[in-house]
Amino acid sequence: MVTWNVWWRFGPWEQRRKAILAVLRVLRPDVVGLQEVWERDGENVAGWLAGELGLHWTWEPSRAPGRWQRRIGDPEVAMGNAVLSRWPVADRAVVQLPPPDGAEDDGRLALYARLAAPGQEVPFFTTHLTSAPWQSAARCAQVATLAAFVARHRGGTAFPPVITGDFNAWPDSDEIRLLGGYRTAPPVAGQSLLDAWEYAEPGAASATWDAANPYVAPTYEPSVRIDYIHVGPPGPGGLGSVRAVRRAGDGPVDGVWPSDHAAVVADLRDTGTAGSATAAP
Repeated sequence: MVTWNVWWRFGPWEQRRKAILAVLRVLRPDVVGLQEVWERDGENVAGWLAGELGLHWTWEPSRAPGRWQRRIGDPEVAMGNAVLSRWPVADRAVVQLPPPDGAEDDGRLALYARLAAPGQEVPFFTTHLTSAPWQSAARCAQVATLAAFVARHRGGTAFPPVITGDFNAWPDSDEIRLLGGYRTAPPVAGQSLLDAWEYAEPGAASATWDAANPYVAPTYEPSVRIDYIHVGPPGPGGLGSVRAVRRAGDGPVDGVWPSDHAAVVADLRDTGTAGSATAAP
């Protein structure tokens, strides 16, 4: 499982998308949650990636892209979230996330895709929360909406829900603790979603917003992990449990950094027999 904010059409986007593709070719992911996906003139970068990688895909554009379009100076380009999957998309749904009080609604959303994996369907979600550092309260409200959305769509399979995205929040923030539900009361009673990074190798580089990245360096912001994969409690025999987690796309490809964010990759057990589980990264 992979989550990656691909930085819309900012910077050298034509070169960057080739670098994104190169990273994903190496990873050979089963499922990818993408944020800041663009579409223009009938071309969608998620669709292009899916075609190059031989994957199924679905996407949902922002219903209020005006702020994004003004930032880039192009009123014709759409922006949204997408899911790429090795398996067909059996069902999908979207929920709109509440905007910050007094701020322009820029169409933040969460996208759900039920993936027809062998053995058990996978309930997979990807999202992109409000970005301003001081808007933790808004992100908490968005997480509450997201958690209820997960609860509505996670059932009917033994595979735990997988929630991915750019949360724009530090690991110890209220909104991340709220989503986890194991360091504070969860928004949905009885629903706990584990941060996969708890399984990372001790001392592993974790920052997905990294000052070493030349697209990040001009912000003078500290390096921090703001992109996440959360997983519900494992199914029978450890089905869907986290085996390993790491960063990817955290350096240049042929001299081009793929995005302003690094990706997060989690390997999950794809069978319920702990001794023989296998999962492609």
